[in-house]
Amino acid sequence: MKKALIVIWLFQAVFCHAQSNFTRGEELLMQNKPAEAVGFLERAVSEDPAHVKAFLYLGIVYEQLDRIEQAITIYRRILPSAGSLSANVANNLGNVYFQRGNTDEAERYYTEAINFNGRFSGAYLGRANTRIKTGNFQNAITDYEQYLFLEPSSAQRANIERLIALLRQEEATAELRRQMAEEEARRLAEERQKLLESVSASLQSAADSSQGLSTGADSVEGYEGEFILE
Repeated sequence: MKKALIVIWLFQAVFCHAQSNFTRGEELLMQNKPAEAVGFLERAVSEDPAHVKAFLYLGIVYEQLDRIEQAITIYRRILPSAGSLSANVANNLGNVYFQRGNTDEAERYYTEAINFNGRFSGAYLGRANTRIKTGNFQNAITDYEQYLFLEPSSAQRANIERLIALLRQEEATAELRRQMAEEEARRLAEERQKLLESVSASLQSAADSSQGLSTGADSVEGYEGEFILE
């Protein structure tokens, strides 16, 4: 019994120490002191590998310190077991990849965040911004509209609505250009066909008019005289 009590006491001591490191790291993070917070949070995740929020905060601190590869590593490490914070972790991965210009991975993780939580508004906004970069305007508009539906009081509402209007205008312009390009291509094809028919007719006419002329290649004229061999 005494041995069991010692084990329980040690476990509680380690747990409290981990909580202490996390609590201090969290306080420093909230005070915008990532350089001071990082050590506490690193110890917190080392002491308690199941502390999802500690991993999440450590990833944020790494981002603030421009230690991007470490942020990606820490987010990916905890994502499979992030539970109720899965959408947060996936969204942060999307943000990191977006900042690095990796639009494929950014869209993948924003979509994953939405799959975890269909009301996670930030992921819609992030995915919309990503789709702008890849020229996927129609789907970007859909994501912006969903974001505004979830965040009707967003401080960015006016800007987003203006952006949606511009995107729709761009889409309409692109469609008009496409139609004009198709019409121009059709006109050029018709003109080419007419010229081809005209040239073909001209060649046929020339061939017909030459039928009565002999080139001399189809007959042999008689020859009188002797062949002299030297």
